[in-house]
Amino acid sequence: MAARFVEDAPRAVLHTAKELLAKGLVEGTAGNVSARMEDGNVCITPSSVDYREMTLEDLVVIDPSGEPVSGARPASSEKALHLACYEAFEEVGSVIHSHPVHATVFAVARRPIPACIDEFTVYVGGEVAVTQYAPSGTPEVGKAAVDVLAERGAALLANHGMVAVGKSPSDALHITALVERSAEIILGAVALGGATELPADMNRSFGDVYKFLRTS
Repeated sequence: MAARFVEDAPRAVLHTAKELLAKGLVEGTAGNVSARMEDGNVCITPSSVDYREMTLEDLVVIDPSGEPVSGARPASSEKALHLACYEAFEEVGSVIHSHPVHATVFAVARRPIPACIDEFTVYVGGEVAVTQYAPSGTPEVGKAAVDVLAERGAALLANHGMVAVGKSPSDALHITALVERSAEIILGAVALGGATELPADMNRSFGDVYKFLRTS
């Protein structure tokens, strides 16, 4: 298939960035949102701009090598993470890096988020793994994420946060919010004595649905 792109990428990126903050999935200027454009370039949020104040004029367009195409501000310091995902997965139209509290608990503990809820596997693909540790802002973060994103909509970045990939910014945001909600539920279940994973056959079946949705 041709590489997936997002119509009117700047508006979609800006709207999703503000939603990311409104949902409590980032704080201040943390995290970043991007979308692939029809020409193959990537629209991405800038570095160190508060989401509440961000405008379309603040967004940055970079080429697949990370070089600036347009925009007066520097691109997100995590641009290498986004570009690695686009290079590896042509079906991905958007990438979101975030720091949701409960999912990041798992990332810091370096424990995967198990597949315990039907919709979690349908929309994320199954257990969300933790990447190998790499310093923030380095190309190694992207390489580590790609290693675990082939059949998943999200990955936990060791000692950092999470990354989600989707068809569009709204799709990647849905995955981000779903992983965070599931992480919170599982932590609560563990406090009650333990979280029970889905039966293996159902997990495989729901995982097949995710694979279809990801590429359709």
